[in-house]
Amino acid sequence: MKRLAFCGALVPLLWLIAAAFGIAGLSLGPNPSRELLHFTGKTALNLLWIGLLASPLRILTGDPAWIRPRRIVGLFAFGYALLHFVIYAALELGLDFSDLAREIVKRPFIVVGTLALLLLVPLAATSTDRMMRRLGRRWQSLHRLVYPATVLVVWHFWWQVKKDVTEPLLYATALALLLGFRWWRAQARRDPHASNTQRGT
Repeated sequence: MKRLAFCGALVPLLWLIAAAFGIAGLSLGPNPSRELLHFTGKTALNLLWIGLLASPLRILTGDPAWIRPRRIVGLFAFGYALLHFVIYAALELGLDFSDLAREIVKRPFIVVGTLALLLLVPLAATSTDRMMRRLGRRWQSLHRLVYPATVLVVWHFWWQVKKDVTEPLLYATALALLLGFRWWRAQARRDPHASNTQRGT
């Protein structure tokens, strides 16, 4: 499962490289910088969403195998998010961060996206087994930051879309369902008697 997740998460990067160099007839289109930004940002969001889906799938199927590749998926999500930021800094700003304040005023969704990336940094930095053992229970609490980070990513996506918000709305709905499921599980754990009563009705 881990190898499958690794290969699957690597496919978008391979496609991106092929498109950038025109391999197999692939292309980044008439506006390569915008396509690079859009593609890497969307890939990061998709991987974050897939990572969040692992826990509900484990609960619903009873199969712990769904959890095993979650850290790999999370690391790739961070990698694509970081690449998204680097592409913006290099191609949109020309690595001239003196223009960043002006860009933030014009496009405040940049702040939301940057905050999301900053929340993902400690998750990537503590993704190893060694850090998990070192942090103990604090590791799980820290990695709950993935939820606000994903909310910020969806918000970032929604805010920068100018006209048709259908796609970000679908992501927001899916995220709301996942968060709702997590809330329901937390409530069931706090009140197992109520959960058992509901099963019996």
